[in-house]
Amino acid sequence: MEKRIAEINRKTNETEISIKLNIDGTEERKIKTGIGLLDHMLDLFAYWGHFDLEAIVNWGDFNIDIHHTNEDVGIVLGQAFKKALGEKVGINRIGSASVPMEEVTATVTVDISGRGFFKGIQVQGPAGLLNPDIIETKEYSLEYANHFFESFAKNMGLNLIIELKGGNRDLHTNLEPVFKGLGIALDQATQIDPRRKGIPSTKGVID
Repeated sequence: MEKRIAEINRKTNETEISIKLNIDGTEERKIKTGIGLLDHMLDLFAYWGHFDLEAIVNWGDFNIDIHHTNEDVGIVLGQAFKKALGEKVGINRIGSASVPMEEVTATVTVDISGRGFFKGIQVQGPAGLLNPDIIETKEYSLEYANHFFESFAKNMGLNLIIELKGGNRDLHTNLEPVFKGLGIALDQATQIDPRRKGIPSTKGVID
């Protein structure tokens, strides 16, 4: 099988980011975005997805805030996956994983459809009611996570649904199973099914 690897370097007036990706990797990781919690989450993502991932922010406008860097890392990571997958011949295309952490359960469902879509993390409390009261940290928040996932999904061409259930208000505890679940779900979706002889779409193409 041809190696499914990609290297993307993106430089703007706001950030300079380089990402190297091997979908069929051995969990080798080197992640330095300048955003501590995002580094940890991407490390978990690559580990549970069995990807090799190097994500380096060479420069970002942190003198303003982390918004551009957080969003642009999502953009470049999405571009790397899209490039590495090529025409997507033989992939499963769809994957799903549910991951618990304490009383929180994250369910992540993905479809590499070519049509990028992400609505935002759906959060439910223990009574099934909307619970938006996850406490943000000094440098990160649920809103920042949503911006990251939106950028990632749109640039990869990924339909991404994330649901959180549980009563925990700690941001770390909520996001950790999300990123683990995303790694597992994408590992499933990117695996080659030997029964699939072509592109996994009745249209015959995934843009």
